Amino acid sequence: MTGRNQSGRPTVHIIGAGLSGLAAAVALSKGPHAIALHEGARQAGGRCRSYFDATLGMEIDNGNHLLLSGNSSARAFCRRIGTEDQLAGPAEAVFPFFDLESGARWEVRPNAGPLPWWIFQASRRVPGTKASDYLALARLLRTDKTATIGSRLACSGTLYRKLWQPFLLAALNTDPPESSAALAGAVIRETLAKGGRACRPLIAAKGLGSAFVDPAIRFLEGQGANIRLGHPLRALAGDNGAVTALDFDDETISLGPDDRVILAVPPPAAAALLPGLSVPVKFRSIVNAHFKMPPPAALPSILGVIGGTVEWIFAFPDRISITISGADRLLDIPRETLIETLWSDVQAAAGIEAPLPPWQIIRERRATFAATPEEDAKRPAPETRFANCFLAGDWTATGLPATIEGSIRSGNRAAALAGT
Repeated sequence: MTGRNQSGRPTVHIIGAGLSGLAAAVALSKGPHAIALHEGARQAGGRCRSYFDATLGMEIDNGNHLLLSGNSSARAFCRRIGTEDQLAGPAEAVFPFFDLESGARWEVRPNAGPLPWWIFQASRRVPGTKASDYLALARLLRTDKTATIGSRLACSGTLYRKLWQPFLLAALNTDPPESSAALAGAVIRETLAKGGRACRPLIAAKGLGSAFVDPAIRFLEGQGANIRLGHPLRALAGDNGAVTALDFDDETISLGPDDRVILAVPPPAAAALLPGLSVPVKFRSIVNAHFKMPPPAALPSILGVIGGTVEWIFAFPDRISITISGADRLLDIPRETLIETLWSDVQAAAGIEAPLPPWQIIRERRATFAATPEEDAKRPAPETRFANCFLAGDWTATGLPATIEGSIRSGNRAAALAGT
């Protein structure tokens, strides 16, 4: 079978229908190439998806993903597929917190513009801190790629414990002291350093599938894309510096001279398909839990929790969800033991007296690459040794940590290369 379709147009074969693959396909959808999207699993979305959980009897997200209003590529992707209105959040940048140890509650409220006058108002900053404490964050804005956060920022004290540690851990999914200062600086430059307009917290109010995946599939089908789920790529063949064939379970597709390939697969799969490719090899986990009960009316849509096991609480209309980043320490704890700890944290932070409702725990052991300088240096550029084959994924060299924004940005970049 050749890569050329009935229209006679050359084809871009996108391997992987996670966010980076979907972003690449959407970006290419009105170009001169036909699009063939191949996904090894039976559902699209990768780590950013929703599914019906039989235990809870409801649809939940595979994980909780927080966006910020400065994530321009992610918002543009949703705008293109018609779902930007599903990204819900407060009208202004506000981050409520609760300290389990002291019982204190507060809000961090950056002002809209880039001049950070908010740090001079006690009501807008972390209690017990002063304006000059916040200036140290500037040390992360300009740094070399070998530096860790711990070498640039004091990872101790009130401000670190109550703001920088939860913010940086959520962004990098790696313990901040060992994390890349350059990656942290990139996040800060695109969000907090631009002011509150760029760091309003946003969540997919109707679920990740509804905001990012299902509408993208419908959009692509409307554009005539050929989408094949349960169609894993086993190998690719190359000759004279170009991929010449794609070997799937049930067929081999031969490529024409103008056909292209985008590999939007996880790093181990990419390394297996392209031997010798440099990829990150160390990963960090994320633990998510979902509780089937309507949240209290006073619970904000996003609440940061300090001093416990739970780190972030998300309030959805029909459930309460929590996220814990860099959660390797929790992977081997029995589920029943862990859920009691998590529910105790939620009860205290949300003011709930009700007993443990129906629940589900999702542990992603290899959720993201470890955002250390050493692993960041292993991330490959989108170009490969084959002139017609390109890489996409949040683990490639996007300049950002493994986030939704980085994933979509990588798909856009691969699409720009493949579409030329």
